[in-house]
Amino acid sequence: MLSKRAKYAIKTILYLHENDQGLPISAKVISEKERIPYKFLENIFRQLKTHQILRTVRGAEGGYILAKDPNEITIAQVMRVIDGPIGLILCVSERFYESFLECIDEETCRIRKLFGEFRNGMLPILEKSVVELARL
Repeated sequence: MLSKRAKYAIKTILYLHENDQGLPISAKVISEKERIPYKFLENIFRQLKTHQILRTVRGAEGGYILAKDPNEITIAQVMRVIDGPIGLILCVSERFYESFLECIDEETCRIRKLFGEFRNGMLPILEKSVVELARL
């Protein structure tokens, strides 16, 4: 299940993209317009800044802007920043792989195969960019 934090992060990125007029947007405005609790949003901003998805502009007219082209920001990327692996089990994750001690043979594990198929079917959809999401 998509966490609230990831959902809020996606909504924030989408809002920044759709309201981009070359000027930063304050956290307060985003919080109010998207109905995201301000404290929640502060933590999300911190993570997105750390991973260079957002950039801060200081000053009286300061706020947040996208740090890179919205065509290069994917939903999967935002989800990974906020929630970590996309695969439901770590042994199918490409970026957060972990084997399970109780697993005897990953190559013949039917559970791993099933969730690997699930992940591989879902990933192309989540690789949509913010721009593509805005068109839906």
